[in-house]
Amino acid sequence: MKLSRPVSWFLLAFGVWSWFIWVTFVKNLVKDGSGLAFHDGRPIAYFWVHLVLAIVSFVLGTVIGGIGLRGVRALRRETSSM
Repeated sequence: MKLSRPVSWFLLAFGVWSWFIWVTFVKNLVKDGSGLAFHDGRPIAYFWVHLVLAIVSFVLGTVIGGIGLRGVRALRRETSSM
């Protein structure tokens, strides 16, 4: 399947955005002072659920961004060979 230029760039941007957002979220989750993620210094269900959500989002962001990167590279190869 061949991806268009806008779709390739969108997928690549989505992957980068996903990493940016979720890295920031995990940093904030680990530093939580509100009592939502930790009780008596130990992580609770809120922490584990959101950590799993972040890990899944990292994986999906990486895969989707990788697809976009491959599409962008293929388009560049195609235009340089013309």
